[in-house]
Amino acid sequence: MIARFLIVSIHVKYALTLLVLFTSLNLSGQNKADRYLKAYQQYLDASCPIKESGIKHFVFFARNREKIIDHPFLEIPRFKGAQVMYAWQQLEPAPGQYDFSLIQEDYDYLAAKGKKLFIQLQDATFSTAYKGVPNYLLTKEYAGGAVPQRSDAGKQEGWVAKRWHPKVQARFALLLEALGKAFDGKIEGINLQETAISVSKKDDPSFSEVLYVEAIKRNMNALKKAFRRSTTLQYANFIPGEWLPYNDKGYLKAVYAYGQEIGVGLGGPDLMVRRKGQLNHLIALMHEGEFTVPLAIAIQDGNYIGQTGADDDYDESKDEGRAGRTNLVPLLHAFAKDFLNVNYMFWSNQKPYFSEDVIPCFSSD
Repeated sequence: MIARFLIVSIHVKYALTLLVLFTSLNLSGQNKADRYLKAYQQYLDASCPIKESGIKHFVFFARNREKIIDHPFLEIPRFKGAQVMYAWQQLEPAPGQYDFSLIQEDYDYLAAKGKKLFIQLQDATFSTAYKGVPNYLLTKEYAGGAVPQRSDAGKQEGWVAKRWHPKVQARFALLLEALGKAFDGKIEGINLQETAISVSKKDDPSFSEVLYVEAIKRNMNALKKAFRRSTTLQYANFIPGEWLPYNDKGYLKAVYAYGQEIGVGLGGPDLMVRRKGQLNHLIALMHEGEFTVPLAIAIQDGNYIGQTGADDDYDESKDEGRAGRTNLVPLLHAFAKDFLNVNYMFWSNQKPYFSEDVIPCFSSD
């Protein structure tokens, strides 16, 4: 009986494997994961100058807020403003004691120049030396408050707030509420950082994929309650524990559905038009969905030459400009406009690409 059971089990497992294989192919025999690999090719003829399309273009300065001062984008009408990242640690030095002076300073400067501010709220970092969350969270009361992010090889790459911990979530919601009281209706918008994190139960036993997705939703809900007039966005690109299209647990799709349900816009970093990871996650969901909420895409460091800061073979701090490169800006814009139907584009202020590739495309139309 045991032998017969094992044989049957093997046959069932083999049948399931074949089922997964066949269902991953569309009727033309193409692998489902490859369905958008050539989508960018229809935009290869895009050129500069880039014509007005209704998309709101912002310049992304990350945490280098001082670089907005006297920046050339201030003189270009097509750029509506600056997207600046502010860390939770900067904004709440002690429980319930908020310091929004940096945001106010940037808001006032940009407003005087006829530009808007878009806030990116940071609770995750890509540096082992910087945690980005208030020191009071790094205590027993909040279970340490933050957890390391690690590469596939186990090397620590940064930190992320314990978004799934109830007490951390509660403090984050209070921060959003305070920010909303100060800036809702004044700033252009605010976005929460990307959903992609490199965390598992090995890093924190309290972590689970399901809890994480629910925590993302709660943060989105708190964001919407705090900001009723300014644009709200959740960067949603990857979720731990699933990999689309094969290992689809419905996590990322649930985040997109929830954003549409409650009125929080969606999008993410890294407009990578040739890479299956991005094509099968945020790009696929944005392209295939029907949305009334705003959609956004960020062109971040490395994207101007088809790379990301997460690539092992790319160090943006050492990138001085790829010689002989093709200017990808017109292709990226055309892809975002027609394939993704975005409302916002955030262009990284990366040297020399922003000055040499981006500005010439937006200086006139």
